[in-house]
Amino acid sequence: MSKAEAWVGTWRPHKPRGPIAALYGSPGPKYALPGLTGISKHDPTKYKAPMFSFGKRHDHKSDTESPGPTYLIPSNVTRVGRDGTPAFSLHSRPKEPQIFRVPGPGKYSPENSEKLLFRSAPAYSLSERCKDVSNFQTPGPASYSLPSVLGHNTVVTSSAPTFSFCGRSNNGSFHEDLKKTPGPAAYNVVDPRIYTQKPPQFSMTGRNFPPGETTKKPGPGAHCPEQVTFTRAKAPSFSFGLRHSEFLSPLIINDPE
Repeated sequence: MSKAEAWVGTWRPHKPRGPIAALYGSPGPKYALPGLTGISKHDPTKYKAPMFSFGKRHDHKSDTESPGPTYLIPSNVTRVGRDGTPAFSLHSRPKEPQIFRVPGPGKYSPENSEKLLFRSAPAYSLSERCKDVSNFQTPGPASYSLPSVLGHNTVVTSSAPTFSFCGRSNNGSFHEDLKKTPGPAAYNVVDPRIYTQKPPQFSMTGRNFPPGETTKKPGPGAHCPEQVTFTRAKAPSFSFGLRHSEFLSPLIINDPE
């Protein structure tokens, strides 16, 4: 733009610092995301459930169509049907019709449909090596070894104290002096109950009494069932008592102090 032109306002043209999207042409709303329904142009990044479709109905031939006079009608067929002449032929014995056996409930595996209807965790398997990558000599699982966890030479676990049996030294042993060998009295007799049947054993112990209460309880003679009047009828009872009168004065005695 020439500097001789008149400027209007305070804004002046300048070089942009970066690319501006408005300066470049775009194809507009030409592109669209792939659909999530159907099998045609389905989004490959989305999960697609199993799909089923209804097949088209087969076309039935019209009953009015006829092949024309191209068939030879047998001589025993009349306008009212077959004539009653018996006819015989030699053929194989027909097989007995079998009952159609439908699969039972145990033939289906609905638990395997979860992988098709729901999301499942990734599963991996060990298969044979392909021929294309046969040149790669990778170590197998047997090439690795874990440190031992038994004995005293463990690395990652704590080990208990271990002991070992070593050979007998000839120095100072009975190999030099036979007097140091053990005599017959140094061995104990083996208990026969170890290698034979063990007989029954008995012991005398004190008599054990079951624990009980120390409170004193009434005996049979402490009860008087003949005096019970709550559960049976009571006979009339009489007594001789003193006759009292409301008009008698009480007995007053002068008590000298």
